[in-house]
Amino acid sequence: MSETTTRIPEEKARIGAPSIPGFTEEGENLSPLNETAASAPLAGDSVKGHSHGGGAGVPDSSRAGRMASYKLEDFAPLTGREEDWRFTPLKRMGGLHTAELTGPAPKLELSGSEKVTITTVPAGDKLRGVVATPDDRVSANAWKHAAEASVLTIPANSEGIKSTLRITGESLEASAQHIIVIAQENSEAMLVLDHVGSAVLSQNIEFEVRSGAKLTVVSLQAWEDDAIHASSQQASVAKDAHFKHIAISFGGDLVRVNPSASFAGERGEVEFYGLYFADAGQHLEHRLFVDHNLPNCKSNVLYKGALQGQDAHTVWVGDVLIRKEASGTDSYEANRNLVLTDGTRTDSIPNLEIETGLIDGAGHASTTGRFDDEHLFYLMSRGIDEKTARRLVVRGFLNEVVQQIGDEQLEERLTDLIEEELAVTNS
Repeated sequence: MSETTTRIPEEKARIGAPSIPGFTEEGENLSPLNETAASAPLAGDSVKGHSHGGGAGVPDSSRAGRMASYKLEDFAPLTGREEDWRFTPLKRMGGLHTAELTGPAPKLELSGSEKVTITTVPAGDKLRGVVATPDDRVSANAWKHAAEASVLTIPANSEGIKSTLRITGESLEASAQHIIVIAQENSEAMLVLDHVGSAVLSQNIEFEVRSGAKLTVVSLQAWEDDAIHASSQQASVAKDAHFKHIAISFGGDLVRVNPSASFAGERGEVEFYGLYFADAGQHLEHRLFVDHNLPNCKSNVLYKGALQGQDAHTVWVGDVLIRKEASGTDSYEANRNLVLTDGTRTDSIPNLEIETGLIDGAGHASTTGRFDDEHLFYLMSRGIDEKTARRLVVRGFLNEVVQQIGDEQLEERLTDLIEEELAVTNS
């Protein structure tokens, strides 16, 4: 059995797997749907003069040259033909890319450790450059219309902190929100961003993970069925810091979460995990970016998803850029999808862009498939009915990500959500 896995020693390479790659993988019991892979070298010096974060760039070029700006007018109106938007149904975006985002932002309620503080800062130039710059039109629109930023601070040298920021939507008017999370030096904390209720929301979240800090973030999208949510979640990871981000999407009509991370010091480490379960008509999209811009840093990415019902659609795009100055990089990304019924669609595209051969390793993998009939037969032959056997397979498939959370109460909540999803079609 094989999967789309690439280890690259070349000086410069850009690797991309096209939509809906399907491979079997040992231990995951997936039946193959189709098998495709593609790779092509970069031409000459075409990616020199990188401008990511600099307010200029080449549209639809490599991640190194993407446009980034605080000004909405710097981004052209979206047509749906752009590489970053070709899978997203713009007609279902609720105007987040075109409208004045003047509706009430979701309410914030912080609970858990009293050591974590939250303050409100008026919008303005002093918020620029805290972590990163908007790199798409929807994010820039949210920056323009958010009247304030909520700043959460985790104190230096603190340990064992667990906090939850409950984000409750109460309106379907298009709105904007800006949240900044600062994990001070040598702190260790877990933060849950719990999105519930109904909202049409464009959101910017910035994470500043300072030297020696360890921050785990769980972004849970448990919206009501009518919610529309676009969230840019960008992190800066300092020297010897560790950032773990877990994106979990179950609710909402259309959800698009874009986590990204870059390094502000050597020996930083980033882990991106994701879990999603799409029902009939639901669109769940995750686009992540890891920018290896400094030497001797690590990243690991694993997203898993399940789909069921007519027109359920999931999108996963994983971009990893290893710049020429990022010697000693160790990076790997993988996406696994389990198709439960007919009528679904999944798009899975891992991309590696490598500009130096002086790395410890870099690779990617993608699998998409159905239940393995032999595995179901094995369980049923031991007295387990088909419905229960299917549930066991799905739960086992998704549990690898659930276990990364490390919080028993939240893990139980997710297990219950998975059971509710499986009950929809009696899978």
